[in-house]
Amino acid sequence: MTTVPADRIAAAYHAQLSRRRAYSTVLWAVFVALLVAGFDMANSRNAGGFVAGLPKVLDYPAALIGEAWDKIGNLPGHMLRALPALVETLNIAAASTLLGTMGGAVMALLATSGLAPFPRLVPVFRRILDIARAYPEMVIALVLIFVLGGGPVPAVIAIAFHTVGALGKLFSEVAENASMKPVEGLESVGASWLQRMWFGIVPQVAPNWASYAMLRFEINIRASAILGFVGAGGIGYELRNAISWGQGRYDAAAAIFLLLFGTIVFFDQLTSMARNRLVRGQEQGQAGGRI
Repeated sequence: MTTVPADRIAAAYHAQLSRRRAYSTVLWAVFVALLVAGFDMANSRNAGGFVAGLPKVLDYPAALIGEAWDKIGNLPGHMLRALPALVETLNIAAASTLLGTMGGAVMALLATSGLAPFPRLVPVFRRILDIARAYPEMVIALVLIFVLGGGPVPAVIAIAFHTVGALGKLFSEVAENASMKPVEGLESVGASWLQRMWFGIVPQVAPNWASYAMLRFEINIRASAILGFVGAGGIGYELRNAISWGQGRYDAAAAIFLLLFGTIVFFDQLTSMARNRLVRGQEQGQAGGRI
C-alpha cells in the first residue's frame, strides 16, 4: 500500500481551493455584469426616468405623512370605514391558509419517500409542488380574475394554490424525519395506509406542521392585501382607491396603512407566541419520552 506524501496532498488541496476561488470570481463577475446590463436596459426603457426620479423617491411618503399629521383627527373615522375590508382580507387569508394546509399535508405524504402509497409517483408529486411554488400569487390571481372576475374567490384560489406548494415542501421535509416505528407497528396489525399516516405520522409532525401553517397565515395576510391592488377585494382594494384619490385625501391612505400595519404586527406576535408554545411543548414531550 503506497502512501501519498503530505506535501502533494497539500498542493492538491490548494490547487482545488484556487480553482474554486477562480470559479466564484467568474460567477460574481457575470452576476454583476448581468445586473448592470439589466439596470441599464430598464432605465433606458423607462426613458431614463429611474435615475432622474431617485432624488424624489421620498416626496410621496413625506406628503402623505405631512397631510395625515395635519388631519390626524380624521384617521379613526377612516380606519373604522376600512374595517369591513380588513375583515375580508383576513377571511381571504384564513380560507386560503386552511385550504393550502390541507392540500399541502396530502401532497407532502404523497411526495415523501417511504411514506407515499405510490412510490413511483413521488417525483411526479414533487414536481407538482415545484410548479405550485413557482408561480407567484399575483400571476395566478390575474389569470383567475380575467376568467372569474374580481372579488375574493380568485384571491383565495391563487393564495391557496401557492400555499399548497410552499407548505407541501416544508411538510414533506418534516415527515421525512419522522420515526417509522409506529408505522411499522400499525402495518404489522393490518392497518391501511390512511390509518398508518393518521395514527403513526400525523401525531409526530402535527406541532411542526401547525407552526408552519401559522407562519404561512402571516404571509397570506400580506399576500391578500397585495392582491387587492389587482381587483381581488379586501383592504388592498381600498388602499388602491385611497392612493388614487391623490393629494387632499392622503389621510385616508395613511389610515389604511396604519390599520394594515397594526393588523400584521398583531397577528405576527400572536402566531409567534403560539408557535413558541408548540415548539416548547414538543421539546418537553420528547424529553419526557426519553426519561
